[in-house]
Amino acid sequence: MAKKQFKAESKRMLDLMINSIYTHKEIFLREIISNASDAVDKLAYLALTDDNVGLNQSDFKITLTTDQIARTLTISDNGIGMTKDELDSNLGTIARSGSLKFKEDMAAEQNLDVKDVDIIGQFGVGFYSAFMVADKVTVITKAYGSDTAYQWESTGTDGYAITEAEKDSVGTDVILHIKEDTDDEKYSEFLEQYRISQLIKKYSDYIHYPITMLMNKSRQKEKPEDAGDDYTPEWEDYSEWETLNSMKPIWQRAKDEVTQEEYDAFYQDKFGDYEKPLTTQRVSAEGTVSYEALLFIPGRTPYDFYTREYEKGLQLYSSGVLIMDKCADLLPEHFRFVKGIVDTPDVSLNISREMLQHTRQLKVISKNLEKKIKSTLMDMQKEDREKYEQFWKSFGLQIKCGICSDYGTHKEMLQDLLMFHSSNGDKPTTLAEYVERMPEDQQYIYFATGETVGKIASLPQAERIRDKSYEILYLTEDVDEFAMQVLVSYQEKTIKSINDEDALPETEEEKQAAEEKTEAAKDVLAFVKETLGDRIKEARISKILKSHPVCMTADGPMSLEMEKYMKRNGADLQGMAAEWVLELNADAPVFSALTDAVSNDPEKAKKYVELLYNQALLIADLPLEDASAYTDLVCSLMV
Repeated sequence: MAKKQFKAESKRMLDLMINSIYTHKEIFLREIISNASDAVDKLAYLALTDDNVGLNQSDFKITLTTDQIARTLTISDNGIGMTKDELDSNLGTIARSGSLKFKEDMAAEQNLDVKDVDIIGQFGVGFYSAFMVADKVTVITKAYGSDTAYQWESTGTDGYAITEAEKDSVGTDVILHIKEDTDDEKYSEFLEQYRISQLIKKYSDYIHYPITMLMNKSRQKEKPEDAGDDYTPEWEDYSEWETLNSMKPIWQRAKDEVTQEEYDAFYQDKFGDYEKPLTTQRVSAEGTVSYEALLFIPGRTPYDFYTREYEKGLQLYSSGVLIMDKCADLLPEHFRFVKGIVDTPDVSLNISREMLQHTRQLKVISKNLEKKIKSTLMDMQKEDREKYEQFWKSFGLQIKCGICSDYGTHKEMLQDLLMFHSSNGDKPTTLAEYVERMPEDQQYIYFATGETVGKIASLPQAERIRDKSYEILYLTEDVDEFAMQVLVSYQEKTIKSINDEDALPETEEEKQAAEEKTEAAKDVLAFVKETLGDRIKEARISKILKSHPVCMTADGPMSLEMEKYMKRNGADLQGMAAEWVLELNADAPVFSALTDAVSNDPEKAKKYVELLYNQALLIADLPLEDASAYTDLVCSLMV
């Protein structure tokens, strides 16, 4: 028979597919096997009501054979097969899907919704991915109910030919003549049994039917009875059919049939972790979007988790066929640590299973999973605190970053998960627990920032808050203060830094006394500012010190801790740097000595100012401008 040409638009799409659409050539095997599974599905459906099929459900299978010499890989199925007209319409017109039409017909016949008929292939282009690795594709098929078999053959965009063929049984053989190797591509890998087995495990492990291959193996011969002690073992080659796929996904088995040990083993094998997961969560949803999900929270932080190289995402399956190894759209960034799978028949596919559209269905699934993950973490927080603290140690920073991202869009979702150390013992606390412990007269949630819990606890500013028996949250990570600024409040309680002048409410009498102290000290404050110049924005009488003589704070939106963080990360702070304020305690004996020196010995007063300034730097964990000069200054005052 004369060769037929693909339609012009089909020819362009085939050329595009071979050269552009698929980024991984190995995808071809997944596509061909999915088509074979569809064909078996169709005959299996008929077998339920048609005794003439002559096959039981256990008889259906897909087989693979390789021929290294002929360079062929053959994928065979005992499915429904194709007639001559179906070959011409399904394989001669790209993007026409026989599976989709069968699905629609079957749904109408059985009075079902189309989505309830489980047929994988619906778009009709995956078959042509074979031309990425094959320079010739031959399809030999015999349709159920037909006495004649047909062969479809093509070398690519130059067209195809259909002829009668010989085939004893119903079904389809797809024979790929694998291309010769080039300097850039090693096509021979698709003739190697271990590589084919690897790809089946990766992409098609959960196809409903056995995928078998005749495997070449070696075994040791039995030792002859008369062999002596110096007998050298002999080996022989043999072949046997081996099933390459497991067929039944663990997430599709009944929950009461799966043990935690099986979940743990699945997680460790699937995601390459030597530790067991911290939690396992099964999610099943039916409705507008139906899906099964199996989610894991790792027991440790992946080594590359906080690097640009780390890729988030859940494995996405469609009816047991892997569509995408890491579908980032299924996880919000703040839960990027979650591992697992989602299996749904409802994803919309564009051109191929590999090029997934950003669909409404994915957004629905993602939003639902976000709530499920939050619920799991909250249950862990309340019911297994030790495990939650382990989680927090590994991924707490990610939750805090989630609070700050997208202008605080996710803070309502994440704020209950937060934990901080505090002045209330050694264990970290949640915001809800903090609020529950607040005395009736406490108006604010207090926090302080610093490098370590110990350094924060010793801050002079913390003294007046603790003396009121008010708890202080100790923030030790760079992102913490940003998170507090985004939160603003929690359970209608405003969040306040201990450095804020109004952190403790003042009576009118206290306000009046503070104003009088400032007025009385205005000459001393002016002297301090003149001595330090542009090193500080202002010197002021402190409202936040109790017994300590001095501390450094900052005016404006940029705090001292933020400034330190920005500088460590190489940020240019021109015009954005914190406005340093030297706060002095008018009730401290040192301030009296300074006042006296300003009046009677200005040179000594300058030394006192430098001493207090450097002490404030040390307390704030800021670098001394000249450590040697500071030690000389201390020594000079001792003489």
